[in-house]
Amino acid sequence: MKFNTKVIHAGIEPDPSTGAIMTPIFQTSTYVQNAPGDHKGYEYARTQNPTRKALEDNLAALENGKGAICYSSGLAAMDAILKMLNPGDEIISTNDLYGGSYRLMTKLFSKYGIKMKFLDLQEASVIQQHVTEKTKLIWIETPTNPMLNVVDIKAICDFAISKSIWTCIDNTFATPYLQTPLDLGATMVLHSATKYLGGHSDVIHGCVVTSDEGIYNELKFIQNAAGAVPGPQDCFLVLRGIKTLHLRVERSCQNAESIAHFLKNHEKVSKVYWPGFEDHPNHEIAKKQMKHFGGMVSFDLVSNTEESANRVMSNTHFFSLAESLGGVESLIGHPASMTHASIPKVERLKVGLTDSLIRLSVGVEDIADLKADLNNALEKV
Repeated sequence: MKFNTKVIHAGIEPDPSTGAIMTPIFQTSTYVQNAPGDHKGYEYARTQNPTRKALEDNLAALENGKGAICYSSGLAAMDAILKMLNPGDEIISTNDLYGGSYRLMTKLFSKYGIKMKFLDLQEASVIQQHVTEKTKLIWIETPTNPMLNVVDIKAICDFAISKSIWTCIDNTFATPYLQTPLDLGATMVLHSATKYLGGHSDVIHGCVVTSDEGIYNELKFIQNAAGAVPGPQDCFLVLRGIKTLHLRVERSCQNAESIAHFLKNHEKVSKVYWPGFEDHPNHEIAKKQMKHFGGMVSFDLVSNTEESANRVMSNTHFFSLAESLGGVESLIGHPASMTHASIPKVERLKVGLTDSLIRLSVGVEDIADLKADLNNALEKV
């Protein structure tokens, strides 16, 4: 089954009781049993829900995995993964990653004896110098948030496999439409399904996909034991969003490419971050492991001040100033004060995340309107 067919049909069957083509929202907390243990596969909705099961089957197929586990948010999914670690275990991660992921690692799990190392992994061989016998997990975003750095998934995973180290790829920016990390050797793939998978800025959701049976069973146990599960309506909304994932991401990629070149040639812009440029440090790796270069673009201003960035962001119309990304509408944001405010400024500056950096989530609107909108805002600087 090809990807464009999977998004619509994988794991989805008409409702057997009515023939409904859309998976019903099973809005129930419990299920009637004929006798203790004699039931139809469902006992209690924290443990199992038919709407959630359909979504998990669909997600597993999209990532070419054997099983998916859904959670109430992307960070809840990450929390479940980190709960598989023990005191003394080490995590190696990219030094440019979502502020919420950094906060969860450093502010919560560090208290339980989990060690973290944040490295520039644009050169994959760097990791070999930092792995120890205590390294349990390598956590990668690619492309990274918000600098759009690219990490060689296969090179990292090949090394990790040789050392029996888990790898988890946060595939939120790329989506399974653009890259499938499990095919490149990853142990797990994580999504904030709030973003491109849901695609309409109307749901909070997260998931993990894996082909490792032991990890799948442990994550299912944590899902039930800790209870950070999504409701059936949230699962329904993500299922609905996924049906147009290929169409939305394709259009976002086309628009982002046009926006990136427009910004690169604008006199008010000093630098544009987008993996599709041939001078991007890992452009060739991006070409190899991604179908397109994604719908995210970041850029810095010649004036290099937060005041200038605020002026741009306050004068757009079609680019809405808001948190999040991956919806059909275009969003503009200020990572230093919004998505990455939890990362100390000194650490942000090390990766180039300045106070004037602006991040765009390019939507599916008409490209002429988007360019005119940005041009008008930039002229206010």
